[in-house]
Amino acid sequence: MKKYDYVIVGSGLFAGVFAKLAMENGKKCLVVEKRDTIGGNLYCEDRESIHVHMYGAHIFHTSNRKVWDFVNSLVEFNRYTNSPVANYRGEIYNLPFNMNTFNKMWGVRTPAQAREKIESQRAAIKETPKNLEEQAISLVGNDIYQKLIKGYTEKQWGRSCKELPSFIIKRIPVRYTYDNNYFNDLYQGIPIGGYNALIEKLFDGCEIVTGEDFNNNREKYRESGDKVLYTGTLDSYYDYQFGKLEYRSLRFETEVLDEENHQGVAVVNYTDRETPYTRIIEHKHFEYGTQPKTVITKEYPADWEEGQEPYYPINDARNQELYGKYADLASREKDTLFGGRLAEYKYYDMDKVIEAAFALAKKELNAVI
Repeated sequence: MKKYDYVIVGSGLFAGVFAKLAMENGKKCLVVEKRDTIGGNLYCEDRESIHVHMYGAHIFHTSNRKVWDFVNSLVEFNRYTNSPVANYRGEIYNLPFNMNTFNKMWGVRTPAQAREKIESQRAAIKETPKNLEEQAISLVGNDIYQKLIKGYTEKQWGRSCKELPSFIIKRIPVRYTYDNNYFNDLYQGIPIGGYNALIEKLFDGCEIVTGEDFNNNREKYRESGDKVLYTGTLDSYYDYQFGKLEYRSLRFETEVLDEENHQGVAVVNYTDRETPYTRIIEHKHFEYGTQPKTVITKEYPADWEEGQEPYYPINDARNQELYGKYADLASREKDTLFGGRLAEYKYYDMDKVIEAAFALAKKELNAVI
């Protein structure tokens, strides 16, 4: 008899939701985490009594009532509403693009005036867009593209917008209302007490090993469990036999400031090309903090190399073809399950991660959710 029903590789949100549902269905789980902390990119640290999002801003939002009820059954969420601003060379604009943005950009006051301005600029692209620059202009016009899209996007991807494929920006949200709420979802917030509180509830009852790379001790862990749920990078699971999938990574610089309020909002995007970071996060605003000091994080995009954290998959034709080869191997596995953003090589919002974990739990455990 093996000691565990499931050996779960990784301790991010997908792994946590599956672990929670497995435990509720009487299964024993061992979690193997390569980092020294659990929670994946949701992990927070307390600094100056502020919950600092160590791997970038995470704002929970969903329109799925089952997902919202599930996370709120574990921890209470606050009423935080994501309303970031863009800083273009000292000019401040509201995001997403809405009437406040258009009024600041052009002085227009009505939706009709804003539509006329955007439509007149969109007309400059007369043929099918050949790259991201043309795609963006065809959607929102040149002024918004130049000030609020071009520099930010080029920093994020490390390439000129003229060299990036048009499909990266399939659509750009444009609102002809004075509404700075970034998300359209019905439910939105941050866990009271930070994301660690949620993660601890998800893995409650599991045995957890940290600082251990499953891929270095596969046979040892396989022998201890009936099945494996793998949520790491798929190419590393297969020892990169077809080559390495490409990602963009991030680098963070976090500092404590001896001031109560640095920027007045949780997230400021820096959309000019010259500023080396893409945004500054002021963490206390996620939870309406009143601490005497504040903590900010500057976020720098970076090329990914093995050993760095993979954040954004580069889903171009070459990488998708390569991923397909690995996915084909994964589909033939008998006692290994795969799931999550790394194993599936796709960008996931948190609620979609939970939905995917729900689907696997229903299939694998006959879980009632």
